[in-house]
Amino acid sequence: MSDDLAASLLLVLRLKAFAPTDVVASSLQLPAEEVQVEMSRLADRGWVQHREGMAAGWSLTTDGRHHGQRLLRAELDAEGTVREVEACYRGFLPLNGELLSICTDWQTVQIDGQHVRNDHSDTARDAAVLARLDSLHGRTLPVLDALADALGRFGVYRPRLSHAHEQVRAGNTEWIAKPTLDSYHGTWFELHEHLLVTLGRERATETLPQYVPTQPGPEQHGERT
Repeated sequence: MSDDLAASLLLVLRLKAFAPTDVVASSLQLPAEEVQVEMSRLADRGWVQHREGMAAGWSLTTDGRHHGQRLLRAELDAEGTVREVEACYRGFLPLNGELLSICTDWQTVQIDGQHVRNDHSDTARDAAVLARLDSLHGRTLPVLDALADALGRFGVYRPRLSHAHEQVRAGNTEWIAKPTLDSYHGTWFELHEHLLVTLGRERATETLPQYVPTQPGPEQHGERT
């Protein structure tokens, strides 16, 4: 097995935490039979483990997590684009804070200082949240292009995020953050994790992003009944 394929398989499992063979195969656009064989080889080396039962699938071992990170770092060093990826990561961080604020405001509203579930009755506020997502997406594209130029493995994120964004603009707002879809938030989370593992960083070491609320519409001023 090549290091490139091993890195790809281990990365998919790191991003998804747990996945059956067909999901791994779909992510890499490879035949499921081929992926099954390669995953068995990784299991023989102690890098992945398989769970049987109703929810059968693969997950990383601790050794596999570390080995995958070493492979990705070696790939980055071989490309000689560490500085470029670091620059993209620095550009990504403020966008990440904005995306988290947008998702929070789409799912919740603040009433008396508390976040409660957004019932989407304030259409003006919802429109403002969606406008923020439009702006964020436009500002994210140059970062995604620069990342893909620095390391080809990052090239998958522009089409995935653009597809989710197009679905949201078409009125399918569940594509913002629904876990069972390849949603904007879900894809963004994978991009973030991909950056961290490639650069050898930990999410816990990042400064927590500041929450910036969407300005409330007229219906949000004062108490709701």
